[in-house]
Amino acid sequence: MKAIVISEPGKPEVLQLRDVADPEVKDDEVLVRVLATALNRADTLQRLGLYNPPPGSSPYLGLECSGTIESVGKNVSRWKVGDQVCALLSGGGYAEKVSVPAGQIFPVPAGISLKDATAFPEVACTVWSTVFMMGRLSAGESFLVHGGSSGIGTFAIQIAKHLGVRVFVTAGNEEKLAACKELGADVCINYKTEDFVAKVKAETDGKGVDVILDCIGAPYLQKNLDSLNFDGRLCIIGLMGGANAEIKLSSLLPKRLTVLGAALRPRSPENKAVVVAEVEKNVWPAIEAGKVKPVIHKYLPLSQAAEAHSLMESSKHIGKILLET
Repeated sequence: MKAIVISEPGKPEVLQLRDVADPEVKDDEVLVRVLATALNRADTLQRLGLYNPPPGSSPYLGLECSGTIESVGKNVSRWKVGDQVCALLSGGGYAEKVSVPAGQIFPVPAGISLKDATAFPEVACTVWSTVFMMGRLSAGESFLVHGGSSGIGTFAIQIAKHLGVRVFVTAGNEEKLAACKELGADVCINYKTEDFVAKVKAETDGKGVDVILDCIGAPYLQKNLDSLNFDGRLCIIGLMGGANAEIKLSSLLPKRLTVLGAALRPRSPENKAVVVAEVEKNVWPAIEAGKVKPVIHKYLPLSQAAEAHSLMESSKHIGKILLET
C-alpha cells in the first residue's frame, strides 16, 4: 500500500508518499481501506519528532479515518467486510489501509458522506471524554472554548449548544469569530484585541464560566482559573503555548476549582472503546439530527500532505483539513 512517511523530522516537505507493507490485522481488529483521513495538531508534532506514537501503534501519521472494511479478525462480531465506517486511530490514517481495534470503529452517521465522516472521530472523542465525561458540563451551564474556529472548537460549539449550554469562544480574527457565531457561539472574543478574563466576567455578572476547554497551556493557566465560576472545571488538552507555568494556588481554594488534563492518543484500547461507545450513544444522534455538522476547510489528496500541514501550521483554516487517498 501507499502511505505518507516522515523521511526525517522537520518541515512539511519531509512528508513523502511511499510504498510500504500492508498492516497486520490482529484477532480483535478490522482492516479498513481508507477513503479519507483528517489532520490533527498531533500530526504536526509527530512530524517534528516531538510526539512519538504509543508503543505498538502504526508508525504513520493520522488519528482518524473513514473507509470500507476489507477484513475482520476472528474475534470481531459487530463488523463485517463491506461495512462503511469511520474510526479513531492511534496512528496510521495517512495510508491506503489501516488496522483498527474493533472497539474504535463507528458507523457512518446517517446523512453524512463517507468522506466527511472522518471529520468526527478525533474531535468528538476528545471533546466528549474531557468536557462531558470528565468535566461534567451540563445544560444551563456556561462553557469557554479557546481556539473556537479549530476542528475541536467548531465541534465543541455545536455539541455544547445542542445540549443547552451557553458558549463562549476565543479566536484571533473577525472571520474566525464570525464562523464561531454562525455555529452558535453566544459570546465571541478576539484574544488579540480583548482581555478574555474581563470579557467573561462582564458577560457572567462577575461569576465566570463553569467549564473551560484549553489547548494553549502555560500562558493561559492563571487567566483560565481567574475566568472560572465557583466549582469550575478547567480541561487542558494541549500545550501549544508552553508546558511550564506558575499559578496562585490561592485562586483554587475559595472557588473549589478543578484542573483536569487529558490526552486521547495514549489511552488504552479498552479505555478508548469506552469513550467511543459513549460518543456513539450521545453524539451520533445529534449529528444524525443535523444539530452537529462537519466543518471542513479543505480537501486535499494524500500526496499533498505537506501542503495540508503547512495550511494547519499557518492557522488560517476554520474547521478540519481532510486528506483523500
